[in-house]
Amino acid sequence: MKYALVTGGSRGIGRAVCIKLARMGYPVLINYRSRQEAAMEVKDLIEAEGGKAELLPFDVASQSETEQAIEQWGNNHPDDYIAVLVNNAGIRKDTMMVFMQDEDWQQVLDTTLNGFFYLTRRLLKEMLTHRGGRIINMASLSGIKGLPGQVNYSAAKAALIGATKALAQEVAGRKITVNAVAPGFIATDMTQDLDEATLKNMIPAKRFGTPEEVAALVGFLASDEAAYITGQAISINGGLYT
Repeated sequence: MKYALVTGGSRGIGRAVCIKLARMGYPVLINYRSRQEAAMEVKDLIEAEGGKAELLPFDVASQSETEQAIEQWGNNHPDDYIAVLVNNAGIRKDTMMVFMQDEDWQQVLDTTLNGFFYLTRRLLKEMLTHRGGRIINMASLSGIKGLPGQVNYSAAKAALIGATKALAQEVAGRKITVNAVAPGFIATDMTQDLDEATLKNMIPAKRFGTPEEVAALVGFLASDEAAYITGQAISINGGLYT
């Protein structure tokens, strides 16, 4: 059976992506680090709709936790594999660079960039063996345009886009696609501290996006219809940056 794994799947965009993929028929692995109650709510919602979901807690920034979690899951599912990977987990530690502490820089890169590397490298082996897979990396407008106060976040997301483009060329021959989704301002708890009333006036669409709109794009990239799309960073930002 082909499974989908969504990191940071307990809230926001990750939550919407889990629900979308489940509605497409994938059994979904909901990864989280500490928000067990929120992850359980996502699982219950999916199962209430007739889907299948499992919780898979581990810190993507930890190589040992990642390896252990995936190995244990594989031992319990010898006839299954993870065919869709959505690298969604990420954190913000916003501040001007002159005030940025070492940990502010390191923690953001560890979660977004190292998390992508540890998990994707591990799951690629099975995708290559099965000659097929979908890897979808959650980038950001920050990684394309750059935003002041987010040197760390912009660096991590820009690097993720570069990795997406390189990896796509490595694995395309095995029918594995690798793409990035780059949301602008999306109404989630990660953006609740922003001045939405002011910022939405900068957006041609005059509003923040929704997690479900991002999930719809992820769902398309995970589908068979998107088999010829790879190595792309697709923006979803209401026209804010084109």
